[in-house]
Amino acid sequence: MPRNVEIKAKVHDVAKLHQCAAQLSNSEGEILHQEDTFFCSPKGRLKLRVLKDDNEELIYYERPDQEGPKCSDYVKVSRKNGELSGDVCKLLTRCLGVKGAMRKTRTLYMVDQTRVHVDSVDGLGDFMELEVVLRDDQTVEDGEKIASDLRLKLGIKEEDLLSEAYMDMILKK
Repeated sequence: MPRNVEIKAKVHDVAKLHQCAAQLSNSEGEILHQEDTFFCSPKGRLKLRVLKDDNEELIYYERPDQEGPKCSDYVKVSRKNGELSGDVCKLLTRCLGVKGAMRKTRTLYMVDQTRVHVDSVDGLGDFMELEVVLRDDQTVEDGEKIASDLRLKLGIKEEDLLSEAYMDMILKK
């Protein structure tokens, strides 16, 4: 299974974060509009992501709920819009049930092997997420170091780190 190391944090100054991420990535970032439907899964998390650019992803992942860097194992199936969301969504809804849904606008910046996400989540606010995509020869500890170093460069404080997924935060509201 592919692996990554993730960090998620609340953002207080989103303009400053965008500026810093753009400078570190040497890009203006890519804006993504995403709608996620989470299904009740006996373990891990299963979501169907519909992207506004005509693509869809069915993503299953396992990740501990803890603050700071955490390893995530995942499987992703990508298709053109409409190939997954129709029949597959109906099948998964019937089989597993829907846990919840959410929308977000994400700006993606690539800094070396790390996906820097600046997220505006409907009903929740602004967040930052780092995903260090691990190579086969890298350990989780390597990814944790990369994520921690980048977090500091982005000006994210340790007290702003989060342990929960956005969907879990929405369900608590």
